[in-house]
Amino acid sequence: MIYSMDDGGSTTNLLSPNKGMGVETGVGIDNSSSQLVHGMDHTTTPNEETTSQIPNENESVREKNNKTDEDEPSGCDVDFVPPLIGPDTKYDENKMREPIANWILSTEQPFATVEDVMFVKMMKTATPLFEKVSRVTITSECFKVYEHEKKRLKALTKAASKISLTTDCWKSSHQKIEYMVITAHFVDHNWRLQKRVLSFVHVPPPRNAVDIADEWEIKDKIFTISVDNAGYNDKALRRLKETFSRVRKLSCGGRLFHIRCCAHILNLLVKDGLAIIDHIIGDVREGIKYINNSEGRRLNFSKAAHQMQIRDRKLMLDVPTRWNSTYDMLCMALKFKDAFLRYAEYEPHFHHLPTDKDWENVQSVCEILKVFKVCTNIISGSDYPTANLYLIEVFRVKQTLDKGSLSTTDFIRDMVKKMKEKFDKYWGECHLAMAIASVLDPRFKMKLVEFCFPTLYQNSDENIKEVKNALYEMYSEYLEMHDTLVRESATHGSEHERNVLGLNEGTSLGSGWEAFGEFITTADLEEKGQTGMESFNALEWWNVHKLKYRVLSLMARDVLAIPISTVASEATFSAGGRVIDPYRASLGSDTVQMLICGGDWIRQVHGVKKKLKNEEFPIEVLLPEVNTKH
Repeated sequence: MIYSMDDGGSTTNLLSPNKGMGVETGVGIDNSSSQLVHGMDHTTTPNEETTSQIPNENESVREKNNKTDEDEPSGCDVDFVPPLIGPDTKYDENKMREPIANWILSTEQPFATVEDVMFVKMMKTATPLFEKVSRVTITSECFKVYEHEKKRLKALTKAASKISLTTDCWKSSHQKIEYMVITAHFVDHNWRLQKRVLSFVHVPPPRNAVDIADEWEIKDKIFTISVDNAGYNDKALRRLKETFSRVRKLSCGGRLFHIRCCAHILNLLVKDGLAIIDHIIGDVREGIKYINNSEGRRLNFSKAAHQMQIRDRKLMLDVPTRWNSTYDMLCMALKFKDAFLRYAEYEPHFHHLPTDKDWENVQSVCEILKVFKVCTNIISGSDYPTANLYLIEVFRVKQTLDKGSLSTTDFIRDMVKKMKEKFDKYWGECHLAMAIASVLDPRFKMKLVEFCFPTLYQNSDENIKEVKNALYEMYSEYLEMHDTLVRESATHGSEHERNVLGLNEGTSLGSGWEAFGEFITTADLEEKGQTGMESFNALEWWNVHKLKYRVLSLMARDVLAIPISTVASEATFSAGGRVIDPYRASLGSDTVQMLICGGDWIRQVHGVKKKLKNEEFPIEVLLPEVNTKH
């Protein structure tokens, strides 16, 4: 059970099974009109290039061209899809509804799209036998696809050893109700890192305790839960950890169970830093708005830049709620600081001009924020990197703050002081998940912990000892869990494998520690040259070496999947805002969950990345070229 706590202190179980599936108010489900053909596979979508053309109803169908490898979506584990229409095949409108439902879910289209005149014309052009589908029928079809994909996902999670969760809450501005999203992170049987939205549920007040862990059958698999740093989450996770501890043993005594969102912590630190130059940011932002207000102003500013021999031709107007876009705006504006001054000389109404001292402060702040941006991009990466990459990035942040605290400039010291206080508040205690994950990177092992901890913590020796103890404790747990695997290795493994695992005749299962000790204390020579993030994949390494480190590889597989950011769950709220727009505010909560979860699952199946729609983006201000011919 996953609990949340509202402002009043009442406890809520966040892992909740769905009640009956339904659609928006006033819309019934026409089961008879949308019955699927028995044995239909919901995992594939016919490619429009592979669909045969039908001149008319009486002519025979042309043969379909063979599908090439280029037609297969990248990252997609889908078998070849037979055409809807082929030689000696009758057109089946029921089968046609499935790819339409997939399209509706994956692209977040309104159900009414299928009744649009031009959509019907387009479909009839491709397939003259196509018959118009009602919104009621396609809603029913979407639910069927959702249920089918849910069964497939259950099979996937059932095969996973451990599952780490991220969760967050969001209030719909159009429905005025709260939703909670739960996202699962795990490594599948092919050693690929997976992310799936398990639930997007309405959490009504008073928040009653319901259980979604039972629905997904993952209660015994939950490894960690990542949440943001709100106080009520601390209370909720403490209560949840106590609940789980009564029914099963938590790894490392539950010390890994609660993971704080590192991206949220970094945002808090940056917010404190930017607050120092808030008035300068305001001047830069308003100045760019003034310049971008007309073509004539852009041309005059471009002339000023040309006179100052500035070759860049682009400014940026930020999204104030996104600090990374503010950072980009300031970095670009710094290149034009002399052009702003020249522009103000012959533009009497331009009053948004930072002073030379202001520009110096902006330069200093940007140098610090550059480190934060790199760290945030890695931690919150869209491809969700493995956990071994996090520790060194947090180390760089702390190193930058320490350097800033020794600055000879009062401005920098004052800014860094506030940021360090918040850093120590959230990272004052040893972050075991990041540390253990870094040890399981075969390039570094304990060396990276020993290198980073003296900078991160005052009591580094004690924390290094705590990491080692946690490693041995966790490995002991995995030896116990995979007792059969270790015995089989001792009985059937090669002489080399038995020597590595320490399981030769006359030794006990406990001598598997020899393999663990060998890994922790020695570095693999073939990996020493691979220090770049892009040149090395920890999961691939463990997959290749899983026969050598049979138990340790399973431990690494689970630890490397731990997310230290809730960005995966927060990104789902963007989809929620698009799905529940002003025109669809009457959608039932079950229908909303079907659209959000089903869309995520279908995109994963077909290897399709979600395109951002209706999002706020920074505005690029392109400056015109200056005609130098006279």
